Amino acid sequence: MSDVAAVQDDNPAGETRSVPLDCCGGLNNVDYSKMDLTLIEGLLKHTNFHDSSFYVAVVAIIFNPFFWNVVARWEHRTRTLSRLFGSPYLACYCLGFIIILLNVYRSHSMTVAMRSQAKWEVMDRTDVFYAGVALMVLGTVLVVGSFLALGFTGTFLDLGTKMINCRCCLTGDYFGILMDEKVTGFPFNITENPMYWGSTANYLGLALIGASPVGLVLTAIVAVFYAAAIRFEGPFTELIYQERSQRRKHE
Repeated sequence: MSDVAAVQDDNPAGETRSVPLDCCGGLNNVDYSKMDLTLIEGLLKHTNFHDSSFYVAVVAIIFNPFFWNVVARWEHRTRTLSRLFGSPYLACYCLGFIIILLNVYRSHSMTVAMRSQAKWEVMDRTDVFYAGVALMVLGTVLVVGSFLALGFTGTFLDLGTKMINCRCCLTGDYFGILMDEKVTGFPFNITENPMYWGSTANYLGLALIGASPVGLVLTAIVAVFYAAAIRFEGPFTELIYQERSQRRKHE
């Protein structure tokens, strides 16, 4: 017999009484029809998903981590780029430079998409603007701090390993240029993924400053693909360091 039926049996007069939610029943007891989705509906209403600039930005967001993961793993298996350039360091610098250009283009495509679509009056406020400025400052500090802590060869793939206390790669890892010890200082004492989340904070801040609903959507896509990249890249980078440890034991 259901809980509602039990209440009705105890109430012969047929009066309707509300039944309290069972907290142990989890989300099954939540009435989603009563959720306030006004902001989400407004966000979707003010976003033009058929705009060509939106598609270009999404492709750039997806392509970047796909490209550097495919190329980096290919290099790790074959060392083709290292042989082609005559040095793993030179090959790493060239790939890092290409990754920088791809990230610049991604930022440009997202900016174009934000400017091509209308602002949302709900976001067009002074407090939202300054919140965006604060996020961009925070994001820049995380990104620049990561670069200074890791150096060029330790920055541009945004992967990482628990062995160095960051999931922020290490282009050098795939070229055999490995770090000897953990990076435990700032900003890795704040988050394991400062390059990823600093970049995400920058995009979110830019969207808030521009009162751009499509900017929020694109930032969410960036965050989703960064989270997926972390789960995909982390174990492989750890494997690289495990292989080095095994080689050292046999030496």
